Amino acid sequence: MSQQQQGRCSASRRARVATGLLLCVLFLPFVTAKATTHLVGDSSGWTFNVESWTNGKKFKAGDILVFNYDTSLHNVAVVDASGYKTCTSSPGAQTYSSGKDQVKLSKGQNYFICAIPGHCDGGVKISINAS
Repeated sequence: MSQQQQGRCSASRRARVATGLLLCVLFLPFVTAKATTHLVGDSSGWTFNVESWTNGKKFKAGDILVFNYDTSLHNVAVVDASGYKTCTSSPGAQTYSSGKDQVKLSKGQNYFICAIPGHCDGGVKISINAS
């Protein structure tokens, strides 16, 4: 094999290795960033006094919250900070009512309340900061 052919072979090998490394770097975040599913309220579900359920837990954007509840008693409304503080949801707020709702967390602060009058004031609300 001539030196010229060896040089081309070596350059081709370096290009394949570089391409392989680039693909690994590009796809690594997809492999390592796995979403976690959280059962809101654990075995008690989405009910009164669930507000402290988030204490000590870590959440990431893309994680899934599962809200389990009796549909004759509760619902889940996505609200802003003001709605969370005042326990009110706007007419256009996203509201879930299946009793087995799955909601993906957005990066930053996420707020959820039960929009049934009096329930949010009774602690059926959570605030989650997703990194």
